[in-house]
Amino acid sequence: MYKGQLSARRLRTRLDRAELHRVRRGVYADQRVDDEDELRALLLCLPEGAMLARQTAARRHGFGVLRDDVVHVQVPSTVPKPRLPGLVVHHCVLPVQSVLVQGLPCVPAARCAVDLARTVRRLDALPVLDAALSCGAVTPDDLLAEVSAHRALRGVRQARELVPLADDRAECRQESQLRLVLLDGRLPPPEPQLWVHDPYGLARYRLDLGYRERRVGIEYDGISHLDRESLRYDRERVNWLDAQGWRMRYFTDRDLYRRPAHIVATIQAALA
Repeated sequence: MYKGQLSARRLRTRLDRAELHRVRRGVYADQRVDDEDELRALLLCLPEGAMLARQTAARRHGFGVLRDDVVHVQVPSTVPKPRLPGLVVHHCVLPVQSVLVQGLPCVPAARCAVDLARTVRRLDALPVLDAALSCGAVTPDDLLAEVSAHRALRGVRQARELVPLADDRAECRQESQLRLVLLDGRLPPPEPQLWVHDPYGLARYRLDLGYRERRVGIEYDGISHLDRESLRYDRERVNWLDAQGWRMRYFTDRDLYRRPAHIVATIQAALA
């Protein structure tokens, strides 16, 4: 990849011969580029000390549960924010040393997770923390230490409240969100990924969330099971759980994002 290393005449000749391809303004490559090369080219256009941050860094660390079509970077607070298409620039408020992830400089995982936990909406913040723990990018102690360093920053109160609630057993964003709705509704903490055993002690089925002592199970229905085999399995599962005294409650995206009070009331009634 080239940036300011060729004379204008030599550059024009190689472009005309299709020996070079323009990646970004002033940055060229010998061959067609992929997404990784796009990021490398972008970083060549940014001030020294720039690093991938927020949602973009989270994807590279392995906990990219929040979708975003732009690239997030962080630059030193002493330099002006560059303005480039498809780029969101954040100033570095606290000193931080970048880490290389797949060859690209990124904000460290714990800093990235806490930055997101204090700046995105509450319902999206807990899934980020859960995913960061689940993929092994951070430990609970890492998050606690990092959030303590963010005191007085915008949104730190939200991050401080959510970090102790993070759980590495969560397996998807909606499951984390469903758990947060129940916790915010003042209900007892449900157990994520709860295994239900048969009378012989063998693990039979696993529930998204549940209250073992009260035999109340909670699941998020994200995709309809239309094929006959899946339908047969679901019916067998529901009937078996019912026979064991489990009261199952199922919720959809409509419940989660439009009527969370309905979720709380439903589970409250089941527990009562």
